Amino acid sequence: MKQIKVLGSGCSKCIKTAEIIAKVAADSGVEVAVIKETDPEAIMNYGVMSTPAVVIDEQLVHAGSIPTQDAIRGWLA
Repeated sequence: MKQIKVLGSGCSKCIKTAEIIAKVAADSGVEVAVIKETDPEAIMNYGVMSTPAVVIDEQLVHAGSIPTQDAIRGWLA
């Protein structure tokens, strides 16, 4: 199971990012745990300057916008 963290303040873009990741994972049959990380200190520890950001298995893969479904499929493959 992949651990996916969506880093952000809890804004609408961050919520939408988490929803899209969960949907693409379910559609692809990939088991994931999506965690919303809103603690500013934890977010800064990843070096993220703009949110939403996505961390998969402790690796930063995206920051600054809502990722595309194609990008998410690539991360889950």
